[in-house]
Amino acid sequence: MASKDLPHYTVPSLTPQDGAKVAAILQSRLNALNDLALTLKHIHWNVVGPHFIAVHEMIDPQVDAVRLMVDAIAERIATLGVAPVGTPGALVKARTWDDYAIGRATTIEHLGALDEVYIGIITDHRQAASDTEDLDTVTNDLLVGHLHELELFHWFVRAHLESVGGALSTEGATTEKGAAAAAGKAE
Repeated sequence: MASKDLPHYTVPSLTPQDGAKVAAILQSRLNALNDLALTLKHIHWNVVGPHFIAVHEMIDPQVDAVRLMVDAIAERIATLGVAPVGTPGALVKARTWDDYAIGRATTIEHLGALDEVYIGIITDHRQAASDTEDLDTVTNDLLVGHLHELELFHWFVRAHLESVGGALSTEGATTEKGAAAAAGKAE
């Protein structure tokens, strides 16, 4: 990274290079969590079917919690001396995943797709936590705390997709549409 791209300051005990590296890791999580908050709200508005109210009301606290995560990450980026970027255009330009592809659908189809979304979010969040473990314990602690909540929300989703024997209706699915279809068939 060129010295002109480094922050003028960062937190004590980190070099500007390490501060910039941690901020870049966090920026990718900021993008992903902003996208997740919007996706969750989209699901909240577009679920239909017999379990509508249960899922509709389950999603809003997740939206609120993810928005708090977004704010904490953006503030940590700023604390590291880097400007967090939270504009929609920047998010779309930087993201490496496809836009959520399910519109109006049954609760179980949305939950099947959301299972895949959470798998991606949690996997990438775990990698970010691992990548910051030796660089910055404060950032690592922030990410690990987020993982606790994200994994809890994922469990809430999976409980709707699980049989009494523990089998997931989305087992083997690798895309949101595939998971939605598999969950819908099992309904």
